[in-house]
Amino acid sequence: MRLIPLSTFAVLMSSAAAMAQDYPLTIEHKFGTTVIEEKPERVATLDYVGADDLLALGVQPVAIRYWYGDYEHAVWPWAEPLLTAEPEILKGEINFEQVAASDPDVIFAMWSGITDEDYEKLSKIAPVVAVVPGIGDYEMPWDERALLAGEVVGEADLAQELVDGVRAQLDDVAAAHPDWAGKTASVAYMWGDAPGAYTSADIRPQVLAKMGFTTPEAIDANPDPSGFTTTLSTEDLSPLDGDLIIWISTDGDYSKINGLPTKPFLTAAQEGYEVFLDAETTGAFSHSTLLSLPYAVEKLVPQIEAVID
Repeated sequence: MRLIPLSTFAVLMSSAAAMAQDYPLTIEHKFGTTVIEEKPERVATLDYVGADDLLALGVQPVAIRYWYGDYEHAVWPWAEPLLTAEPEILKGEINFEQVAASDPDVIFAMWSGITDEDYEKLSKIAPVVAVVPGIGDYEMPWDERALLAGEVVGEADLAQELVDGVRAQLDDVAAAHPDWAGKTASVAYMWGDAPGAYTSADIRPQVLAKMGFTTPEAIDANPDPSGFTTTLSTEDLSPLDGDLIIWISTDGDYSKINGLPTKPFLTAAQEGYEVFLDAETTGAFSHSTLLSLPYAVEKLVPQIEAVID
C-alpha cells in the first residue's frame, strides 16, 4: 500500500513544475459566480477542513475555521508540521469583523454551510469560493474540493499530482483486497443519545467506496434533510447491518454505542464485523483531505483487515 508522508508533500511543493495559470478565474458555485482577478496571496478558509488542502498546496492560510479537537491553531497532527504562520482562528458563528481583519484576497467556503446572507456579507470582504452547484454543503468529494482549491490558488498542477497520489493509495487498497468489492460498510455514530449513519453522499462512505465497499441501501433510503446523514432509532439499528460497521467517535468513548439495547442483535455485531476508530483516526477519516487521508487509510485498513479478512 502506498503511503504519502509529509516529506513527500514538501518535495512535491518544491519540485512540481507548475504551469502558468491564467487569471482572472471565473468560479461557478451555489450562490452564483465569483471572479478572481489575480493569484491570491492571502487565503482565509471558512471550510471546516480547508486548512489541510491549503497547507498541502504550500499556502499558509491567514484565517482558519475551527471545527473540533484540542489542537493548537485548529489544525490536527497530520497538518501541524506544515503550518508556520499565525492565522486568525474563527470559532463558533462567523465573525465577519475577524475575517475582514485577516485581510484576505479570497475566502474559501466550500465545506462551510454558509447561508445566502453570509455569502453576501463575505463577498464585501473578498471573493468567495463556495460549494459547486447541485450538491449539499458537505457533499463535495475530497478530490474535487482539493482540485478546486489548487485552481484558485494557482497550484492546479500540484493539486492534481497530490490528488493522483491519494487516489493511487486508495486504488492500491482496493487491488490488494478484491474480496471487499461489493461488500456493504456502514459508517455510524452517536449524536447525543441518537444513533445515526452517513449516507453514500457523505465523504466517509465515498472514501470506502474507492476501496470497494458499498453503503447499505437502507441507510440511503431515508436520509435526513441534510442529505448526508440518517438518524436511526435505538429500537431499530437494522439499517446498519451488513458486512462491516465502522463506528466513529470524536472522543473515543463508545460506552453509549455498546450500551444500545438492539446492537447485539445485529449480525455484524454477532460476527465481530465492527471497527471502532479512536478519536484521532476518526478525525482523519472525517476530514478526508490531501493531508489526512493518507493517515486515515494507514490506520483504518489494518483494522478492517483484522475483522473481515
